[in-house]
Amino acid sequence: MKSLAFVQRNDTRSAVGDFSPVLSVLSYYDLGNTVSPFLLLDHIGPGQLLPSTQQKGVHDHPHRGFETVTLVYQGEIEHKDSTGSGGIIRSGDVQWMTAASGVIHQEYFSSAFSQHGGRFEMVQLWVNLPAADKMGPPGYQSLTRAQIPVLDLPNDAGTVRVVAGEFDHITGPAKTHTRINVLDVQIHANHEVAFCCEAGDTAMIYLLAGRLQFSANEIMEEQGLAVMSQHGTGFVISALENSRLLVLTGERINEPMSGRGPFVMNSYAEILQGYEDLKNGQFGLKTSS
Repeated sequence: MKSLAFVQRNDTRSAVGDFSPVLSVLSYYDLGNTVSPFLLLDHIGPGQLLPSTQQKGVHDHPHRGFETVTLVYQGEIEHKDSTGSGGIIRSGDVQWMTAASGVIHQEYFSSAFSQHGGRFEMVQLWVNLPAADKMGPPGYQSLTRAQIPVLDLPNDAGTVRVVAGEFDHITGPAKTHTRINVLDVQIHANHEVAFCCEAGDTAMIYLLAGRLQFSANEIMEEQGLAVMSQHGTGFVISALENSRLLVLTGERINEPMSGRGPFVMNSYAEILQGYEDLKNGQFGLKTSS
């Protein structure tokens, strides 16, 4: 069994464009390849958007070399990018964007949600791509709530939504470049759930709300990120309270990594090339999906 290696915490909230508050839980600046293939995890909200005729969000910005995964728990986000892809991501939906060789995109609260206002909460995850796919064509997957399978756990322990990968022989709809699991989990108080993953894989648990226990002396409060040891082939989570969490596991990409801002490549020379290509308009190839 995997054991708890450490808990990553950052209690400082900030703003990303007009999105606020944003809790930057994980960044490749902090952990590098330690939790490969995962690069970043931002918890946006919970917050309250006041009604407005102006759409707020993040203006045009580039990405290269990885994928962005946005899970919307409350609110509505509108996405547009330089490949022509886009749409509305509603509560329960997931947006999976493969930046690969380069995408310029914008993310705003949808027009309808902006006009009415309301509660919002999202998580954005960045997933690294192997070198062979970093300069491939961009892609876009819009995963609606109805497309994501939900499993009821035995003994009324909770539920698991399988966004990517597999849980209990159920496969999620997301197409991935490496073997990863993205599971949106609810565990009821005083229940425990076992999760499987291979030896050597990265395994993390982000706790959006609630309280978890990993062993007699290892308790994690909400908005903590548990990073499990690489040894062992599974782990057990116990909920001390009703808890909402993301379980993220995957095979490590054992390649050099160089990142700066919105670009994550294998060398600094490739980062410089990215800025040069952006300046010369070499982003926004036709989507592969």
